Amino acid sequence: MKIAVLGTGSVGRTIAGRLSGLGHDVTVGTRDPQATRARTEPDGTGNPPYSAWAADHDRVRLATLADAAASAELVVNATSGHGALPALEAAGADHLADKVVLDISNPLDFSNGFPPTLFVKDTDSLGEQVQRAFPRARVVKTLNTLTAELMVHPENLGQESSVFVSGDDAAAKATVTELLTSFGHTDVIDLGDITTARGTEMLLPVWLRLMGSLGTAAFNFKVVR
Repeated sequence: MKIAVLGTGSVGRTIAGRLSGLGHDVTVGTRDPQATRARTEPDGTGNPPYSAWAADHDRVRLATLADAAASAELVVNATSGHGALPALEAAGADHLADKVVLDISNPLDFSNGFPPTLFVKDTDSLGEQVQRAFPRARVVKTLNTLTAELMVHPENLGQESSVFVSGDDAAAKATVTELLTSFGHTDVIDLGDITTARGTEMLLPVWLRLMGSLGTAAFNFKVVR
């Protein structure tokens, strides 16, 4: 499958690398490919420059957000919460129309330090905002409740854990569930329409406090039934 991954941070790189390793045709989208390639310093979270990662993933192309989305069959939004709508707007509504948009972003607001608050919650979600902004896209919210490495290698926990999907389009959720299964997820729970993304996004305050208490991000939720 031709897949665009929007975002060059740790989540975007992890998703893109795994998808490429599974045989998909992957293009990473960024606002300015030349500037992205030219960076030589680590980013704000200490990740090495994109060029260093790209040297080990030579099958993954880099393009503008619009070019990446235009050529894709499926688009992964792996940007930060505040960057989600601007990135998708730059990708172009016409380039997202009728395509599955897998949204991993979380509405985290770090303006007052750590721990962050949520800039949308209770009666709305970032997933819903994405769907409203791009009504012709088939938005599926998933993977936003665990750290990047476990998104694509859940087996690293050594036991089964749960991952959730939310979206209005049943066929889009089936496509995403197939991808999740290819990553190794064995307990994929369909929560319902896109409004159920409110629940998974509001898990983030719990997730962040668990990370602080456990001293690691290498954990996930498991629904026992």
